[in-house]
Amino acid sequence: MRKHALLAAVGLAVSATLAATTQAGALGAAAGNVLTTGSAAGTAVAVGDVLSASLPAGTKARIATTLGGSTGITCNTSAFTATVTGNPAAPGTATETVTAHTLSSCTTNIVGATGVQSITVNNLPFSTAVVSGGALTVTAGAAGPIQTTLKINSILGLMTCVYRAGSLTATPSNTDNSLTFTDQLFTKASGPGTCPANGYFTAKYGPVQDVTQAGSPSVFVN
Repeated sequence: MRKHALLAAVGLAVSATLAATTQAGALGAAAGNVLTTGSAAGTAVAVGDVLSASLPAGTKARIATTLGGSTGITCNTSAFTATVTGNPAAPGTATETVTAHTLSSCTTNIVGATGVQSITVNNLPFSTAVVSGGALTVTAGAAGPIQTTLKINSILGLMTCVYRAGSLTATPSNTDNSLTFTDQLFTKASGPGTCPANGYFTAKYGPVQDVTQAGSPSVFVN
C-alpha cells in the first residue's frame, strides 16, 4: 500500500509540474509585445526600427473645413515614417517618433481658391504612443506644436494658412495593418481671413510596415 501511495504521490507531483510548466509557457506566449511583425503573435518590433505607411490604393487624405463636410482639400498622396523608441510586453504602451509626414498631389474646392501649392508638416519629430488594444496618439515633440502650413492659390493671390493641433488620435486595425485618422481638428494659428478657421483631417494609412526588416513585414498592434 505504501508503495502504491508513493507512486501515486510522485505521479501527482509530475502532473502538477507539467501543468505549471505548460501554463507558464502559454502565458509567456500570450504576453508578446505591443508591436509585432508577421502576426499578432509574431516577432517583436525592435527599438530603432523604422515604420512606414502610405495611403492604400484608391483612398485619399482629406482636410475638411467643417466637421464631416465635403469642402476643403483632398490629397492623392500621403505617407508617414516613424522610428520605434519603445516596445514593451503587452499589455503596455509602445512609443515612436514621427520623423516624416507628407501630403501632395492636392486639390481644393474651397470657394475662392484656385489650387494647392503645398502642404508642409512642421515641427517634426512628433511623439507617438500606441496603447495595447487601444488608440495611437500623436503629441507635440521638442520642436514645437503639431503644425501644418498650407499654401493655397486664390483669386486674391497666395494664401499661407498655418494650423495647429493639440494632439491627433488614430485607430489601428490588425485586419489590414492600418491606421485611420478621422476628423482630427486643426485650428488656424495664423493667416488671412480668407483661410478657413478650422481643418478636420481624415486619412487611412496602411499597411504599416517595418521597413528596417527584410521584406518589410506588416506591423500588428497587440
